[in-house]
Amino acid sequence: MTSVLKKFRRDLKFRYGRQLRQLNYWLVARAAMMIISVLRLLPADSALNFADRVARRVGPRVGRHQVAVDNLRKAYPEKSEAEIQAIASDMWGNMARLAAEYIFLDALFDYDPAATSPGRVEVKGIEHFVEIAAEKQPHIVFTGHLGNFELLPVAAATFGMNITALFRPPNNPYLADYILSTRRSTMGSLLPSMAGASFALAGVLENGGNIGVLVDQKFSNGLETTFFGRPCQSNRVLGTLARHYDCDVYPARCVRLPGNRFRLEIEDKLTLPRTADGIVDVRATTQLLNDVVERWVREDPGQWMWFHKRWEIGGRRRKRPPQAEAPVAGA
Repeated sequence: MTSVLKKFRRDLKFRYGRQLRQLNYWLVARAAMMIISVLRLLPADSALNFADRVARRVGPRVGRHQVAVDNLRKAYPEKSEAEIQAIASDMWGNMARLAAEYIFLDALFDYDPAATSPGRVEVKGIEHFVEIAAEKQPHIVFTGHLGNFELLPVAAATFGMNITALFRPPNNPYLADYILSTRRSTMGSLLPSMAGASFALAGVLENGGNIGVLVDQKFSNGLETTFFGRPCQSNRVLGTLARHYDCDVYPARCVRLPGNRFRLEIEDKLTLPRTADGIVDVRATTQLLNDVVERWVREDPGQWMWFHKRWEIGGRRRKRPPQAEAPVAGA
């Protein structure tokens, strides 16, 4: 009898817990859409500056602020508490601007190669954009959550680059629908990060397409790597795909500039580390990606999302031998 009651309570808790979670998602989404409606009434610059000011006040009062501060203290043990708090404040301002910029994405991206005067967006590494778009072979472009990283696929489309961007939808399904509709109107092909995504990415490369991937998030049971000298787990998929298709890999980033301006940059392609028999070393390549992102973050620490639990280690698993890398489609 006792076991039956326990099961009934668990089922009841699960059922109502799920309903409460959905209600919370709906309420948060409604509040977000109300804020968006208000921001739409303002000119773009006024809306973005307002969002920045509010976030700098509200951010330190939310639970994730402590996560961000703890991460900053460990990444920058030499910095004072005032410097740590200043970076965290910049981060909240950057994240608020990113959220508000979804509303004005079409207006913000004003890059015109033929323009004689600078606009909001400047591009560095134009030759790489053009080269990737022209070459009839697969490429991988990777970035991190820096500045407004959403502008990179918009730039790729402007240069005629056929690229499929992998993205992680928000947990809130109501907000996810809104953000996805905004992205699809400006960014070309999008692929949600879910089960089977690596096979879909492999299919794009198999057909000579290009893929864009964010590489700076925690990946449970991923490869053991380091970031800012601290152990973390990283997704092996980019290194595995680069090894299988032996394609060029390019770093790209967005740097937020003063005055609500942006610099989009594609750097020179990476020289990928290889094993003694000449194939791409997946583990070393994954570490190399972390090192590139770390360099970017050190240059502009306030433009990265420090509240992400990048260094949280998930359930460890037994290490597999090097030959047992995860398969990709067509392998």
